[in-house]
Amino acid sequence: MNLHLKDKVVIVTGGAKGIGAGIVKELYDEGAIPVIVGRSETDNLAMLAEINNAGCQIVAELTQPSECEKAINETIQKYGRIDGLINNAGVNDGVGLEKGNYEAFMTSLHRNVVHYYLMAHYALPALKKSKGAI
Repeated sequence: MNLHLKDKVVIVTGGAKGIGAGIVKELYDEGAIPVIVGRSETDNLAMLAEINNAGCQIVAELTQPSECEKAINETIQKYGRIDGLINNAGVNDGVGLEKGNYEAFMTSLHRNVVHYYLMAHYALPALKKSKGAI
């Protein structure tokens, strides 16, 4: 399949394991340059090794807003652009109405939603410039 991704710089949050790893492998197969953003350098590097180091990895704790900004800035510094952002990272924490509480719900939002906004917010100028996609 040709998705016209050859040499496109695409950030994948949570790209070292699970669905994110599958996305990274497909990007690699399409000729894209995957940027794996995750909290474990060991996991990130293992995924990079699987795709012959065709990309890079950035260690970031995405529940921290400054880490989201850092991931975007490091990508731009390394490649000069961002062509795509795939917000994949998240945690199935089971927080719900019946068994949750306010604090757990707010923590869950930061683990699963807030960083999607922050990554897109910080990447938006570069994505507009490259006519990229989220």
